[in-house]
Amino acid sequence: MGLPARHHRRAAGRRPVMGREVGEVVGVDVSVKAKLEPLRGKLVRLVDRGWLRKLPDGRFTTRL
Repeated sequence: MGLPARHHRRAAGRRPVMGREVGEVVGVDVSVKAKLEPLRGKLVRLVDRGWLRKLPDGRFTTRL
């Protein structure tokens, strides 16, 4: 299982990102930590499912 091919193409060549950067893109108020934590939890869930990879410095990247 993994991301559909269209998402692989979209993510190809992208750099690893912090959860805060993802929040900015999807419209979460990143200045409020309580609003950012659920997003981080969802990103970690995607790591557990093998769709993303979490780097030791806390950034997230695709598993390409």
